[in-house]
Amino acid sequence: MFARLGHLVTHRPRLLVIVWILLALGAGGAAMTPVLGEPLFAKLETGDPGVPGSQSMRVQEILSDAGSGATTTLLVDDVDLADTDARAALDALLVPAREDLAAIDGVDAVVDPLLVPDPSVDPGLASLVSTDGDAFVVRVTLGADEGDLPDDDLAAAEGAVEDRLGTLADDLVTDDLAAVATVSNTSIIVRAVNHQMEQDLIRGELVALPISLLVMVVVFGGALAAGMPIVGAVASILAGLGAILGLSFVMELDSVVINVVTVLGLGLSIDYGLLMVSRFREELTRLVEVADRLETAGIPVGRRRRGGRRRDPLVLEAVHTTVTTAGRTVFFSALTIAISVLGLAAFPADLLKGLGVGGALIVVLALATALTLVPALLVLSGRRFMRPSVLSRVPVLRSVVGKLGDVAPDEGVFSRLTGAVQKRPVLVMVGAFAALLVMASPLLGLQLRNSGIDMLPRGSQQHTYLETVGEQFPALGGSDVWVVATGDPDDAALAATSADLAAVDGVASVDPAAALGGGDVLLGLRLDVDDAGGAEAVAVVHDVRALDPSLLVGGQAAGQIDFGRSLIDGLPLAAGLVVLATFVLLFLMTGSVLVPLKALVTNVLSIAASLGITTWVFQEGHLSGLLRFESVGGVESYIVAVVVAFGFGLAMDYEVFLLSRVKELYDGGASNDDAVRLGLQRSGRIITSAALVIIVVFAGFATSSLLPIKQAGFALALAVALDATLVRMLLVPATMTVLGDANWWAPRWLRPLARRLSLQH
Repeated sequence: MFARLGHLVTHRPRLLVIVWILLALGAGGAAMTPVLGEPLFAKLETGDPGVPGSQSMRVQEILSDAGSGATTTLLVDDVDLADTDARAALDALLVPAREDLAAIDGVDAVVDPLLVPDPSVDPGLASLVSTDGDAFVVRVTLGADEGDLPDDDLAAAEGAVEDRLGTLADDLVTDDLAAVATVSNTSIIVRAVNHQMEQDLIRGELVALPISLLVMVVVFGGALAAGMPIVGAVASILAGLGAILGLSFVMELDSVVINVVTVLGLGLSIDYGLLMVSRFREELTRLVEVADRLETAGIPVGRRRRGGRRRDPLVLEAVHTTVTTAGRTVFFSALTIAISVLGLAAFPADLLKGLGVGGALIVVLALATALTLVPALLVLSGRRFMRPSVLSRVPVLRSVVGKLGDVAPDEGVFSRLTGAVQKRPVLVMVGAFAALLVMASPLLGLQLRNSGIDMLPRGSQQHTYLETVGEQFPALGGSDVWVVATGDPDDAALAATSADLAAVDGVASVDPAAALGGGDVLLGLRLDVDDAGGAEAVAVVHDVRALDPSLLVGGQAAGQIDFGRSLIDGLPLAAGLVVLATFVLLFLMTGSVLVPLKALVTNVLSIAASLGITTWVFQEGHLSGLLRFESVGGVESYIVAVVVAFGFGLAMDYEVFLLSRVKELYDGGASNDDAVRLGLQRSGRIITSAALVIIVVFAGFATSSLLPIKQAGFALALAVALDATLVRMLLVPATMTVLGDANWWAPRWLRPLARRLSLQH
């Protein structure tokens, strides 16, 4: 297969490049423009990660079906309602605004506290004035009764209400009647989150791409070679956005999928492109040296024609060899990562299913660019790679390139480091394991969170609005926990249930029962806690559910509990996929059953360590000033699953890069210790360079204003850093030294299979 692919690339390079240009531009254009209805970011939704069929999701669906209509609110802050002149000026703006709003088709009610001289006499109107008396809200309700208004007309009405309230807000601020006036509803909040994700995506790429290019320029000693992986990354990202757009037509996707998947695609594309370009340079250098020796000995070697169309045969052979060797490694590495990421689809939550399928698609696209687009560009570039770079003329950079270049000598920093490790392998192994366990220890206190309004950056307009409403308008803020009693309970049963709920520790009060229709009754619990998603709120939900299993309990804390339980339920299948993929890949590559087991243990430890440090930072609030975030007392629930799946898959990259070299040397007659030492020396530079680039990519997204994206970028950057240093440079050589020749043991009946399907052939 790889030989045929190499033949295609070397014979049709221009065609492949043209196909990729058309594919990338077409897919990217479709995703970024409304050519297929809506741009990608506008099409996707955002919200708490729910689990279909869970109690919290059922409560959310019941409340949505029984809702009193979509509501749009104008918050008017820092006003003087006691001043007669200010009150008259406010009335002058509010009266015509009420009339305009009421005239919009689909509007059922327009309410504000200035409808009467003294709103305190009406509890409903009094709730629209803040507790400190210097703010009020205007509420506009649409389509209260189900079926009153079709969806398209409802959306048009909502847009008209937003526009009119926006004009009113501008007038209030312009006339100095209010310091701030903010319009909000569910649609506006979703748009705000999606817009912030889009901005963070652009900013992350603007940070990551130039720095990645700079790193690779130093590694390769020139911009031409460094640009090849970047071109592949851009093509795979644009094609990936189109793939996500197509996926959005067949399954529900959260907007966070775009950011997380783009980070993975960018990192993998550069990673794979770096490996392909590095192997091509190595092969071309070797072939040119052989050709020069043959010509010196008087043996003619085919050369390209000057000004002719025939390709340089040495370049074609180098590209063909690259596709059949490095391409094979990239293929099996990508296959393992795709299966690891696809394991997320085994979890019940729709968010994780979308991340799993979307992630697998972007891995396939990164693989495709590495096996076709990058080699085609190498064919078209020819021997330009052999020319001395401008960097070689700069004394300081010449020294750096010599030490960090992609082609390593047989003796150097990595061989000396491995030699030192092999002198005391047991001590290094125990020390590395102990260090990873210490780093993982904060996981014992991990609290999973669903962000809620913390998805929005603190200080943003919509976050400030939600915070102000929650603090200053308690009657509008809603209950902390929703309890739904089903089966049409009578008044006596409701009274008893309310009394039982009020007696639960942490419950401050129980709202009056409200009929929802269909025999369902809502009881809202207001908690005596500062954090509706904290450990105390979680304990209340557990107590309420234990009180009466027939009650349906929802809200932020209930959602967190249900999501955490869904992770446990889906873990056996997801972990089984990852274990199977890792074991099969490494067995086929090494012919050993011990190496895959060792890889599983070390990779699990490194991921646990990265999550432990992430917990220490984000849950406990350490380094909050440096990373510019405010702790919410936990880690985003789905981020844990993402880091495990994506981080484990990425760790396989470096496992494959290292073991492929070690196995090649061992099969060539080197002893186990020599193979490990020389294998790490030959692969150490490429592993370090690849890790450095992908760390830059993830770190770029750790600058996100959205806390979940920041957590994901930080955790994945840390996972790669730990894997490429502590694990790959110390723990792996130490364990392989301790095991010795037993590294390569396999049952006799499995050896023929390993020889037939080995990645080394």
